[in-house]
Amino acid sequence: MTFAFDGIHLFFGSHDFTIYYYGIILMSGTLAGGLLAQRFAQKMGEDSDKLWDLMIWLIIGGIVGARLWHVFTPSPSLVASGITTQYYLTHPLDLINLRRGGLGIPGAVLGGALALYLFSIKNKLNFVRWLDISSFGLALGQAIGRWGNYFNQELYGKPTDLPWKIFISPEHRMADYQQVAYYHPLFLYESLWNLLNLSLLVLIFNKRSSNYKDGDIFLTYLIIYPLGRFLLDFLRVDASVLNGINANQTFMGIILLFAAGTLVWRHQK
Repeated sequence: MTFAFDGIHLFFGSHDFTIYYYGIILMSGTLAGGLLAQRFAQKMGEDSDKLWDLMIWLIIGGIVGARLWHVFTPSPSLVASGITTQYYLTHPLDLINLRRGGLGIPGAVLGGALALYLFSIKNKLNFVRWLDISSFGLALGQAIGRWGNYFNQELYGKPTDLPWKIFISPEHRMADYQQVAYYHPLFLYESLWNLLNLSLLVLIFNKRSSNYKDGDIFLTYLIIYPLGRFLLDFLRVDASVLNGINANQTFMGIILLFAAGTLVWRHQK
C-alpha cells in the first residue's frame, strides 16, 4: 500500500487498486449533508427517517444528471482531445465511466430535484418543503465536495501570483499554460462561497418572519449559488462553450434571474 497525492494505492499481486481521495471526499460531503438535512427535517416537522431513503434517490439522480450535463457541455480541453458529445454517444462505456471526463454541478442539482419530485409523489411528501430541507445539505455537501478537485488538480482558474495561489503539475495544465505553475484555486473559492450560502440559508430560516413560505430557502439557494458560479466563471480557463457562449455561466445567470423573480413575485402576491 502506498499513499499518493490522488489516493491510496493498494497492491494485490500484479494488480493495482486505487482508492481516490476524490471519491472519499464526495461521499464525506454527501454524508455530512445528509446529517444536516436530517436535522432540518426534524425542525420542519417532517419525518427525518425518510431522509436516508431519499438520499439513495438523490445520489442516483444527482450522478446521472451531473454526468449528462458533462457529456452535453464538454470543456474546450476535452473537445481538443477528441472527447466530444458525439464521442460519448458513440462510446457508451466511456459515457458511464465517471473516471473519464467529469461531472457537472448544474446537472446534479437538476437530476437531484427530479429524483426528489418522484420520491415525494411516491411517499406523499411536501415536495417544496423537502426542496428547502435538501438545500441545507446540498450547500454543505458542495462545500466539502469541492476539495476533491484539489486532489485531482482540477477546477483551477487563471494564472496568479496571489499568496493563496495553487501549484498545478504540468500534466494537469492546459496546453496554452504549460509554462505557468501557479493559478487561482477556484475550488477553494467555490467551497467558501458554498459555506457562505449555507450560513445565509440557516440565518434566513432561523429569522423567518410571518410571511415565510415553503420554497423560500430553495429559491434563495438558487440565487446565491448561481451568483457565485457566474462570477467565478470569469476566472476559468477551461469553461464549457456552446455556440460561442459560456454554457455554465449563461445557465447560472438564467437560474439566478428566474429564482429572484419568483421569490419577489410570490411574496408580492
